[in-house]
Amino acid sequence: MADQTLDAKGLNCPLPILRAKKALQTLAPGGTLEVLATDPGSVKDFQAFCRTTGNELVESSTEGNVYRFILRRAG
Repeated sequence: MADQTLDAKGLNCPLPILRAKKALQTLAPGGTLEVLATDPGSVKDFQAFCRTTGNELVESSTEGNVYRFILRRAG
């Protein structure tokens, strides 16, 4: 289970990434954030976000039209 959950359903790019970035800043290094999104572009967006920021994409899954990501804060 993640330390925090961010519901970004209904938001389009770049809002899920921007909100996730802000939420990650509130977590201690190593903390985890679950992000729920409905934007199909969020799959590639979160992969690129983690690659460029050093945060870890621990898990990525899809259930219906909801994309679920678990991110671990770098540090």
